Amino acid sequence: MASSGLAYPDRFYAAAAYAGFGAGGATSSGAISRFQNDVALLLYGLYQQATVGPCNVPKPRAWNPVEQSKWTSWHGLGSMPSAEAMRLFVKILEEEDPGWYSRVPEFNPEPVVDIEMHKPKEDPKVVPPSTNETSIPEPKTISENGSSVETQDKVVILEGLSSVSAHEEWTPLSVSGHHPKPRYEHGATVVQDMMYIFGGNHNGRYLSDLQVLDLKSLTWSKIDAKLQAGLSDSSKTTQVSSCAGHSLISWGNKFFSVAGHTKDPSENITVKEFDPHTCTWSIVKTYGKPPVSRGGQSVTLVGTTLVLFGGEDAKRRLLNDLHILDLETMTWDDVDAIGTPPSPRSDHVAACHADRYLLIFGGGSHATCFNDLHVLDLQTMEWSRPKQQGLTPSPRAGHAAATVGENWYIAGGGNNKSGVSETLVLNMSTLTWSVVSTIEGRVPLASEGMTLVHSSYNGDNYLISFGGYNGKYSNEVFALKLSLKSDLQSKTKEGHASDSTSRVLEPEVELSHDGKIREIAMDSADSALKNRNDDASELLLVLKAENEELEATLNREQLQTIQLKEEIAEAEARNADLTKELQSVRGQLAAEQSRCFKLEVDVAELRQKLQSMDALEREVELLRRQKAASEQAALEANQRQSSGGMWGWLVGTPPDKSQS
Repeated sequence: MASSGLAYPDRFYAAAAYAGFGAGGATSSGAISRFQNDVALLLYGLYQQATVGPCNVPKPRAWNPVEQSKWTSWHGLGSMPSAEAMRLFVKILEEEDPGWYSRVPEFNPEPVVDIEMHKPKEDPKVVPPSTNETSIPEPKTISENGSSVETQDKVVILEGLSSVSAHEEWTPLSVSGHHPKPRYEHGATVVQDMMYIFGGNHNGRYLSDLQVLDLKSLTWSKIDAKLQAGLSDSSKTTQVSSCAGHSLISWGNKFFSVAGHTKDPSENITVKEFDPHTCTWSIVKTYGKPPVSRGGQSVTLVGTTLVLFGGEDAKRRLLNDLHILDLETMTWDDVDAIGTPPSPRSDHVAACHADRYLLIFGGGSHATCFNDLHVLDLQTMEWSRPKQQGLTPSPRAGHAAATVGENWYIAGGGNNKSGVSETLVLNMSTLTWSVVSTIEGRVPLASEGMTLVHSSYNGDNYLISFGGYNGKYSNEVFALKLSLKSDLQSKTKEGHASDSTSRVLEPEVELSHDGKIREIAMDSADSALKNRNDDASELLLVLKAENEELEATLNREQLQTIQLKEEIAEAEARNADLTKELQSVRGQLAAEQSRCFKLEVDVAELRQKLQSMDALEREVELLRRQKAASEQAALEANQRQSSGGMWGWLVGTPPDKSQS
């Protein structure tokens, strides 16, 4: 890569030229268009801050929104030092385009604006700075004869894990490259300063990708790994199957993946081996009686063997069986230990002490989480429950653990209610528990299914966590710098200190006139050195404070952005549900309207029939009256006829035959 070894400010100018920034802050639309608007505006503001300084130009007119946005981006940086602006510019460019180095030609620095910066003295033996570096002034040195004093400060490059300064405190790492997909129940291990992440679970789907984090440059990259088809034909490769709840174990320059849940589980455990040199997976042929397939087990390296305990099989049955795989013969051995073993469980942790004792802590069943500690003597194969000292750990499952010497560090996990916030350490010699660090809030470190690995860098020990699930999936990386250091390094420092003291005191022995002059010159140089170091230390503290404040602000903004995205997604889901309900209600309303229309037609017809019936009733009533009148008239006529016949007979008048 052409520009990977450039130091600041040359590195910044190369990045600015690649991003499309020219003289006077002019931008090339063809180059800058590759970034989103917010990223392009931030890069512009950082470029102006680095090359010109704080924004002192008046705010542009409101009718020019582009210039106003550029001014707002620049002005919002306040009094950020130009050196910090340069580093942030390069950092953001690397996050947006991790491979920009490979596309930059050999760069001859031509600063756009003269900037007063301290450039470190070039040393061909110094390793070029990486993409994640912090420089601090180092005190000047004096030769043994006191005749020469360096006039320029050296620069100590803090790269990778060395950027973590606080001890016993979890620190989020600023990593570059394409971040892996958030996940939990994945596997993690360290091989030659590289942390490998394989598989896991995301939204109920098993993953099969292999990611690697370079712990020196803190850069993510994805490995296009293939699975070797078989020993008979090593040229054929296929894709490795996805899995979760498996265990990654380093073995030399390679590592194993043991067990794990898969979409199509096999009857017995599968052991895979990955070779970082060839980037190839291979299925390990084992002998003996292999354990049944499972996930959530513990696998511990003890000498040249792997000790497997517990887990949950494909039928969700919890296990507490014990198996040992000999890595030299690749033979499984089913072990029947004496004593009372731990109850069946999964998602526990295990560690080995003194190559003899296997420790099992925590884990859970389908309804309960445990906080018990069990010890197996691997020589006598006997289980025991030892007496512990210090605090009593809370129950947890899905936690992660790593050993550093005789200390066993445990972080994360949950108890069916919430995530566990404290990081514990167990001294395996004294079996004493203590708290290393406690975190607050719903953070990825209080998650289930996270991983914890140990790495040593420049004599310091670090714990590194990745991933987990606490209501949402995480792909963040955190580091905790331990206060443990090797005795050899401490003795080396003491030796350097005594040598420096002897070299400083040596001129005082000289009594000649030249010696006195040299001693006075050295005192003056020491005084100037002290003042410069004090100024540099103050500047470093200010830069660190501003950097931490910016990172905290950025983290808050990213968190708010994620929360807003989640709220938008929830609102869109609710909107979709309401739309479906509205369509359903509209359909029901249309059906009701159609039914009402039919009912109205029926009612109209009934009304017409009622009106016809009223007319018929009136006609019937009229006919009834006419009939009654006719009957009354007939009755009266009969009565008259009867009366006239009787009196006619009496008087001798014959009856009228015509009326009869």
